Amino acid sequence: MATHSAHRETRRIRFDEHLPVDHRLNTVYRVGAGLMGLFLLVFGIFGVIDKIGFFDTGGDTVIGLNTNGSLSILSICVGVLLLVGMAIGGNFASTLNMTLGILFILSGFLNLALLDTPYNFLAFKIQNVLFSFVVGLLLMVFGMYGRVGSTLPPDNPYWRARHPDAAR
Repeated sequence: MATHSAHRETRRIRFDEHLPVDHRLNTVYRVGAGLMGLFLLVFGIFGVIDKIGFFDTGGDTVIGLNTNGSLSILSICVGVLLLVGMAIGGNFASTLNMTLGILFILSGFLNLALLDTPYNFLAFKIQNVLFSFVVGLLLMVFGMYGRVGSTLPPDNPYWRARHPDAAR
């Protein structure tokens, strides 16, 4: 007696094969990365120009947000990374936006727990926490736009990659 096992073929979806370079989603990913990266870069540069101590928690503000030297340098690095994502575009920018969005939200929660403690080495105040949440959500929205959802149209490259049989 032969047993028949239903073998389901598992295919790894490679989204970079399914998103043309000139696809309109590429513009959304690039704009999102560029706007957030530019703001973080400007914030970081203003913080460095102010010559604030590297781990100073004295309450120096730049553009309405509390900062110190380490937060300024970190902002410059993340801003440059987002600008690189904007330049590369495509799925790289989308994934980078989503990943950094999640990290910003986690940073918001972590720094919320560290407010008014001696471990608040990035000199966060509540406005920084709220900013971290907002930037995290915006980056996630920019990264997930057209990539995640229950109402993606059949001509969407991500929908086609998830439904190869129906796409034919």
